[in-house]
Amino acid sequence: MKLNSPLFIFLFFTILFIIIFVFNYITNKIKVKRNKIDTIGEMNYLIAKFKLNKNKINYSKEIINISIINSFIISSVGVFVTCLKIMRILQLLLGFILLFALIYALYEIYGRHLLKKTRRD
Repeated sequence: MKLNSPLFIFLFFTILFIIIFVFNYITNKIKVKRNKIDTIGEMNYLIAKFKLNKNKINYSKEIINISIINSFIISSVGVFVTCLKIMRILQLLLGFILLFALIYALYEIYGRHLLKKTRRD
């Protein structure tokens, strides 16, 4: 199987996504069980930015969504950048730019979704 074939890229993305998701989910689940709620940085950021009510948020359900978002960001940037045939320094630069852009965009969308969800309840 060639390294730049679509099947290899899809398998690489899927395996990387699953590994990162499991690791992220387990670490966040342990944090919530040990130290209650205030240890998930992504949720603290969303609560502060969108002025969400902490009491209305079910952290157990939100851990799954946060883990999916984080896994998608990391694996998509990693797979995209490694498939490019450019110099390593340019891969790193492009990777950081894509990483920050995806973090901002996806957490902005997710924060707005949470805002609508908490207003409905």
